[in-house]
Amino acid sequence: MGENGGAAGAGGAETALNSMVYSRGEIERVCRMAFELARNRRGKLTSVDKANVLENSQLWRRVVNQMAAEYPDIELEHMLVDNCAMQLLLRPTAFDVVVTENLFGDILSDEGSVLAGSIGMLPSASIGSQLPGGAWRGLYEPVHGSAPDIAGQGKANPLAAIGSSAAMLKYSFGLTEEAAAINDAVSAVLASGRVTADLKPAGPPASTEEVGRAICAAIN
Repeated sequence: MGENGGAAGAGGAETALNSMVYSRGEIERVCRMAFELARNRRGKLTSVDKANVLENSQLWRRVVNQMAAEYPDIELEHMLVDNCAMQLLLRPTAFDVVVTENLFGDILSDEGSVLAGSIGMLPSASIGSQLPGGAWRGLYEPVHGSAPDIAGQGKANPLAAIGSSAAMLKYSFGLTEEAAAINDAVSAVLASGRVTADLKPAGPPASTEEVGRAICAAIN
């Protein structure tokens, strides 16, 4: 997590400082979630850091390696963040679950939006503690902002919001079949070409409402 260090001085001597501070407990919490996610997907986890330069990344890598002993069924790889930024573009299908600290994750997740075709495609979840029975507390929302410049015009891509609801059903309510039905419907609508303007540079685009109705029809 980042901590403000403040600014001082003026002119050529003006400086600003922020610090990146992580505790073992914080690293263990987020990485345990990543290992559990990988266990229910393709069984591969990529941990991204800058351990060749940053001391907090060296702690990060040590903690991840120690935790890996609890997950012998998971294929773990470590990758430096600059290399990861390149590999995401060169071989995106080689990745499954990626775990990293906040600043690196903020940058890489926006890069990922290019791979999906639009930032309007990316759902997100802020996962908290695990509840009895295996469900997770979470806050689910699209990775993008509110796009006030197109508010009320029917142009916004609803797929990230719809995908976020699918993640909520799966991770916080354990409704895996229902989540899969939503995701399958999204795939079907994408394949049909009934999409908003950000995904359709040529030809008449669908409106936000039309895409939403198409998703509902595909589920039914």
